[in-house]
Amino acid sequence: MNLETNILIISGPSGAGKSSLCNEVFKKIENLYFSISSTTRNMREGEIDGVHYNFISKDEFERGIKNDEFLEWAKVHNNYYGTSKSQVLKALNENKIVLFDVDVQGQKSIKKHYPKATSIFITTPNKKILESRLISRNLDSKEVIENRLNHAYNEMQSLNSFDFMIINDDFKIALNGFLSILNSITFKNNALKTQNICKNWE
Repeated sequence: MNLETNILIISGPSGAGKSSLCNEVFKKIENLYFSISSTTRNMREGEIDGVHYNFISKDEFERGIKNDEFLEWAKVHNNYYGTSKSQVLKALNENKIVLFDVDVQGQKSIKKHYPKATSIFITTPNKKILESRLISRNLDSKEVIENRLNHAYNEMQSLNSFDFMIINDDFKIALNGFLSILNSITFKNNALKTQNICKNWE
């Protein structure tokens, strides 16, 4: 059953405000499922296994790759990140909107499986603002921040592959844009909605 219209993919540099926007969106939109990625990176202070990420070992992740258990996966900053197929299919069959937060490579991989999925690139107005936000988070070393900035620049080259772009300069404006896109998805037609409305008309 084709339910890919219920998929929303967000990508963008670390520090662009994706998590803050998602936290607000979940307060306002019902029937939204956040696809929790699996990762081999170390858990940060305040993170909860199974809530922010599924933290697994490198061996376990590589077994998942071998067994084709991931919808998409990538190696970023020497750590694996990926999305389990089973959790996504379960949420789609429950007619939920599935929200992915992945990098550009992940977005391209998901779009290959689900070409009718909607995608948003979220970023800052420029590199200087992103750098300032990364420094103020006080989570990464200077070297890691530099790597993130270089990675962000490379990801910006793929902007044309996204359906929408949100410049998170003014948080309220960015949030309203995010909500508008999400609300439009609730009215997109898909096989399950068609099946249900046709039953009501029998």
